[in-house]
Amino acid sequence: MDNLRTFFIFGLLIISLLLWEAWQNDYVRPQQQQAEQLANELLASNEALPSDLPSVAVGSNQYDLPELPVAQDLDNLPATIQNSKGLGSNKIHVKTDLIDVMIDTKGGDITQLNLLAYPVESSKPNEPVQFLAETASRYFVVQSGLRSDTPAPTHYDQYQTEQMDYQLTEGEDTVIVPLYWQTAAGLKITKTYRFHRDSYLVEVDYQVENNSGERFTAYPYAQFNRNRPQEGSGFIYTYTGAIFSTIGNEYEKIDFDDLDDAPFARSAPGGWAAMIQHYFVAALIPADGEQDNSFYGKSINERNYTAGMKLPTITAGSGDRTQANYSMYLGPKEHQRLEVAAENLDLTVDYGILTIISQPLFTVMEWIHKLTNNWGWSIVFLTVLIKLAFYKLSAASYRSMANMRKLTPKLAILKERYGDDKQKFNQEMMGLYRTEKINPLGGCLPILVQMPVFLAFYWVLVESIELRQAPFIFWLQDLTALDPYFILPVLFGLSMFFQQKLNPAPQDPAQAMVMKAFPIVFTVFFAFFPSGLVLYWVVNNGLSIAQQWHITRKLGAL
Repeated sequence: MDNLRTFFIFGLLIISLLLWEAWQNDYVRPQQQQAEQLANELLASNEALPSDLPSVAVGSNQYDLPELPVAQDLDNLPATIQNSKGLGSNKIHVKTDLIDVMIDTKGGDITQLNLLAYPVESSKPNEPVQFLAETASRYFVVQSGLRSDTPAPTHYDQYQTEQMDYQLTEGEDTVIVPLYWQTAAGLKITKTYRFHRDSYLVEVDYQVENNSGERFTAYPYAQFNRNRPQEGSGFIYTYTGAIFSTIGNEYEKIDFDDLDDAPFARSAPGGWAAMIQHYFVAALIPADGEQDNSFYGKSINERNYTAGMKLPTITAGSGDRTQANYSMYLGPKEHQRLEVAAENLDLTVDYGILTIISQPLFTVMEWIHKLTNNWGWSIVFLTVLIKLAFYKLSAASYRSMANMRKLTPKLAILKERYGDDKQKFNQEMMGLYRTEKINPLGGCLPILVQMPVFLAFYWVLVESIELRQAPFIFWLQDLTALDPYFILPVLFGLSMFFQQKLNPAPQDPAQAMVMKAFPIVFTVFFAFFPSGLVLYWVVNNGLSIAQQWHITRKLGAL
């Protein structure tokens, strides 16, 4: 019964995956192709997207912050810029030990970001993951600016810069990239990026020097602008979309379909806004946790989407200075880095409703990794620990199956005696169970208790970037890739075959034929799963076979 229910669950999983793939082919991918065509037309025409600009209304919140030193004497800039929309753009190159960034002088936006420590594939170690990009098929950028009812630099306005290339050299811990904007009337604004060694946190601040003779009021904003991902669904679904964190809603998913239906808006102190995808996260983090910040998300013509924040209003009277700042996290979902970057940002390592179980499992696996320095052995040893924790529950299930196996000859006699009279056969079979004091459902409870742990471990293996491209031994050089020689899937199929031999044989011939086909079906199915997941199942099945064989032999059912 235990084995049958396990196969039934896997069967439902296969059907669900096939239905999902069919839905993708019939509905999602045609829409993605149409969106890509529209994006290409948009880039070819070089038209702006005015709807991605936050509303002009300026709130009443004001605050004072310590004055920061001005990075450059703005009076020495070579030219004055005013209403500079439509001017050409240039790209500023910034490189640290972890990231390679391109900043557009138009808007001062980050339009490209490569993660140097994360290759696209283990076979291409010199080709880093391009997390942010501005291509037609994959548009994902960071935009920011000041919004006001008077001239102020939005992400459509042109900045000036001192140089076009910045490198983090040996002995330096910080790279500072200042950008300048000013009006003929005397309003001078410096937008400064700060990149740090061994960090994916980027600090941004605005310094405002107002010599215009008029009061200047604006609010800073920052937002991500991206299109729907073009990648296929594959066999493993992971969430891609917007995330917002506020008090009382520490981790709120607002996917692209939600934004198509209605824009998102919420005000709260602290918090953050993010766009996440498998293994990587881009987050906007306010600097001041006491002031109310406005978080928003919206759809732009149902093909591009924004998720961002508006900071409290800043005001500078004539002759005054003011400033505002925030930070961004642009990088991998590494637990330790996320915990330091912002409160609740580590929740972007999304284990779903089983987080309360998954997080301790990852902690244990991480501890094992410190001892073995190998994530493959961490999977193996954690699987062993999980099996030990449920040893007694599993033993109860296997004893039930062993007792049922001992009844197989008697059940065969009943089957022969009552032939095709299924009702009479079932009545006699249940009477035999009562006589022998056997509960045919005795193996269900242990499986139900263990299933949340197994599913939680599954999501640990899927979501943890630490396992991405991690080698194991011999031919397994990437635990998140398919087994190149399909050795693990074959071992998994063999383990299922041996488990069937230990289980009571089905009395229904049709069911018996289906059971014989399961090892072959699931060998093919698991051939398309990451090798780390298949490794877990092979080890788990191997331990289950050893325990079940011991119990079955002890009860004399072999």
